[in-house]
Amino acid sequence: MQPIFLIGYMGSGKTTLGKALAQHLGKEFIDLDTYIECRFHATVKQLFAQRGEAGFRDLERRMLHEIADFEDVIVACGGGTPCYFDNMDYIVSHGFAVYLTTTPERIALRLALPGSRAKRPLIAGKSDEELVTFVKEALAKREPFYCRAQLTFDSTRIENATDTAATAVELAALLPK
Repeated sequence: MQPIFLIGYMGSGKTTLGKALAQHLGKEFIDLDTYIECRFHATVKQLFAQRGEAGFRDLERRMLHEIADFEDVIVACGGGTPCYFDNMDYIVSHGFAVYLTTTPERIALRLALPGSRAKRPLIAGKSDEELVTFVKEALAKREPFYCRAQLTFDSTRIENATDTAATAVELAALLPK
């Protein structure tokens, strides 16, 4: 089975739902950011600082191409992954893309959880009000890329383990067999 790529803005639940979906389907779960961190022995934040955003995005593209050759995996892409180079074309031609969507306010609440902002270079240091505005503006720019996914799925409900497991079952029923 080709990879299933979960795309959407940071905080939309790609990793949380991806892990539950992989467990439900008996597939391997890969978080693209974690994969990059393991391969390059540095955090995404460190890689951004060392290489700049352009350097990080190039590295991210190369790792996406590598992972796209894997079978029977659920891949949580970084929020910006589909928006650079030919990444979205590559995702839809090498697997099945699911756009996880929820409101900007819900995303901002998730991103405001303790420790979340500090590990995300694009939002570190933003106030709660700045964060909501930033999310709305970024979503408006990224929406044309995200909307090219083969499936759009509302991830609003994934707030605890029970909700996440039930949502994974719901999503699994919508995926190609």
